[in-house]
Amino acid sequence: MKKIEVNKIPYIEEMDGIHETFTEKHAKKDIKTLIEREASQNKIVASLEEAITKCGLKDGMTISFHHHFRNGDFVINMVMDVIAKMGFKNLTLAASSLIDIHKPLIKHIKNGVIHRIETSGIRGELAEEISRGLMEVPVVFRSHGGRAYAIENGQLKVDIAFLGAPSCDPFGNANGYSRDNDKGVICGSMGYAKLDAQYAGKVIIVTDNIVPFPNIPFGIPQSDVDYIVEVDAIGDPNGIMSGATRYTKNPKELLIAETAADVIEASGRFKEGFSIQMGTGGASLATARFLREKMIAKDIKASFALGGITGQIVELHKEGLIKKILDVQSFDLDAAHSLKDNRFHQQISASYYASPNNEGTAVNQLDIVVLSALEVDIDFNVNVLTGSDGVIRGAIGGHCDTAAGASVSIIVCPLIRGRIATIVDHVNTIVTPGKTVDIVVTDQGVAVHPKRKDLQDLLTKAGIKVRTIQELRDNAKRIVGDAASIKYTDKVVGVVTYRDGSVIDLIYQVDESEEE
Repeated sequence: MKKIEVNKIPYIEEMDGIHETFTEKHAKKDIKTLIEREASQNKIVASLEEAITKCGLKDGMTISFHHHFRNGDFVINMVMDVIAKMGFKNLTLAASSLIDIHKPLIKHIKNGVIHRIETSGIRGELAEEISRGLMEVPVVFRSHGGRAYAIENGQLKVDIAFLGAPSCDPFGNANGYSRDNDKGVICGSMGYAKLDAQYAGKVIIVTDNIVPFPNIPFGIPQSDVDYIVEVDAIGDPNGIMSGATRYTKNPKELLIAETAADVIEASGRFKEGFSIQMGTGGASLATARFLREKMIAKDIKASFALGGITGQIVELHKEGLIKKILDVQSFDLDAAHSLKDNRFHQQISASYYASPNNEGTAVNQLDIVVLSALEVDIDFNVNVLTGSDGVIRGAIGGHCDTAAGASVSIIVCPLIRGRIATIVDHVNTIVTPGKTVDIVVTDQGVAVHPKRKDLQDLLTKAGIKVRTIQELRDNAKRIVGDAASIKYTDKVVGVVTYRDGSVIDLIYQVDESEEE
């Protein structure tokens, strides 16, 4: 080998990582076959305990999980049980969202394994217990874009990410489906896991389906993965995905959806190449049905659809009405199989989707977004996180991200639910600030934010009767009366952050004490 006098190369002293002399370490050929290397040089370890030990978990660290398995998730409970048995305490749980199936986390909060939680939302008994003061430290709620931003700027530093994957090869290329077969579970896009894999100090893939290298196309590349653990099952397919997300048959929701489609048509954004995101609520989904008819009638095609993707969006794509799909979360099997088989259906990360740190983020390219709400107040603030009783019951998701990014943000909700008003004086919890909301569509009228006189003029010109938000509030009160005030203690159980990390509201413990 030729001898190089490194010290005679100009400026070499300013360069790091230059070896003084050639070494043989990385020039040694490995003559094993691929099959032999898959067996002997892979990232698979024997157990979660071994992976956790190798990653160096310590008390007080932050661990993360994704929620693409929804109410069929086995991974979070499985991992937390192992961590508890290993004796770790005082951990921060940074899950992209938590659902009913995560009720067992209550015991890990009580026994000190979990000290803090950061998430987009919490549902079920876990949410009810937290609302009643279970945790000493308030839960930090972040939108999907806000969580991405916090991870990117180091505000949320993940030490170890535990990422469930429906398929993974021996070196760590993981995806939400298997190209070779559909053994076990399928979740489609792994958009919320992609960012954790990229930024976490250590990454452990938990899977029940090891497939041959290379597992492509992959949602998570092997370069982001440290260890792989194969387990018996990562989830229940019935809880992860439905066969298809069906249209609502509720007459009230259908009326709202038809009106929302009329509003979109009149908004000035319903043109060739427009972009859209639809929520997954009944009225939001049904809007796509009525919009389809208008797109066919006027021969208008959308450039792309964004967000959590359902079978309805996939069908519009198959019909040629939507050219491309950007998928951060697949909500049903139709969407997951489309992602697997269609090159114009692309999975994207939470950062690509909604991070305010990224000027090109996809939400900023939206013409129209249709979103649901639990409550809207007379300042157009929206609540999607707490119920009428003050208990945590939902998730921020990408609600405030898309409302801020889209040219026209449309909130769809009934005027009342049962005997509870949806249009109120003040929402229990501000999640999406009113200044980013443009139109509210109910079954008894449409309201436009006063700052959007352009939209009010367009809707009026199209024959859509526009009411004030105060009129809608008054109509709701006439039907159901004034709601009883909720009693709270002084204890803060949740901190609601906006997408830039600023605090937008606080959630207080529900006071259930009896008055004497």
